[in-house]
Amino acid sequence: MATAPSPPHIDQTGLAASGRRVFEVEAQALTAVAARIDGDFTAACRLMLAAPGRVVCSGMGKSGHVARKIAATLASTGTPAFYVHPGEAGHGDLGMITDADVVLALSYSGESDELLMLLPVLKRQGNKLIAMTGRAGSTLAREADVHLDVSVPAEACPLALAPTSSTTASLAMGDALAVALLEARGFTADDFARSHPAGALGRRLLLHIADIMHAGDEVPRVNGEASVSEALVEMSRKRLGMTAVVDGDSRLLGLYTDGDLRRSLDDAAVDLRSTRIAEVMTRSPKTIGADALAVEAAQLMEMHKIGGLLVIDAERRVVGALNIHDLLRARVV
Repeated sequence: MATAPSPPHIDQTGLAASGRRVFEVEAQALTAVAARIDGDFTAACRLMLAAPGRVVCSGMGKSGHVARKIAATLASTGTPAFYVHPGEAGHGDLGMITDADVVLALSYSGESDELLMLLPVLKRQGNKLIAMTGRAGSTLAREADVHLDVSVPAEACPLALAPTSSTTASLAMGDALAVALLEARGFTADDFARSHPAGALGRRLLLHIADIMHAGDEVPRVNGEASVSEALVEMSRKRLGMTAVVDGDSRLLGLYTDGDLRRSLDDAAVDLRSTRIAEVMTRSPKTIGADALAVEAAQLMEMHKIGGLLVIDAERRVVGALNIHDLLRARVV
């Protein structure tokens, strides 16, 4: 049985040098493409902004992967977009494209048969076409309403075969379009969060105190005439490490926490059964409103080194409570 050939000696220094060279070549490519951001780029943005439908991105091979990413970036930054595989489009998926859509077609050669086959149908349907190619004289570039030139001086691949600098340039051009459109639409961080509700930013910008606080019977509270021992029973039952001290209308008088308990135990003058909670509570504790963002509670707790907050309304009635564990469960911190 033949044995596998021994691997060649690996030059560790050579590997790092190859990696650095790729960055240098691709940086030069990006600089060259950036210099061509001009009226055609503006025209492409205007077509996308004016489209009553969506931006349909398409491309074959590596250009297809880039087109798919561009569609995802556009969609998450305020420009409705999706990807259509040009090969599948010729077998039914073309029905996904309406006459209200703008088509963004990627092909570095500008001669991808699968894309060129779609042009007559798109033209007949009235779709505006934006082409992103590396050859201004290619068929796709000539047939497009707007052409974005992403030609690069050289591929980073030393064989000049694998798309490297060219795909990086196309990807950067897609990012440039998305950001320009984002700014033109006045797209905000709140808008971004609404399309990313499961992400960290979404939770920070969309989750409110009312969404995670304990409310109703879950809120620990005693009146000001209660003894310290009665307050401890309430704290144990509700398991938030604190209790609100309220008047007859549930308006906040003060707060008693586990920390306050430790201080009470160190004070010989405090008898847990006879001392009124109003005598040992923390007056004017930190509070927050139910409509505040959960991240504001996290910031407040961090700033004042506290582990919980009472939630009050405009009349200072206690309507809720939360602690650091609630924020952790909600993945706000």
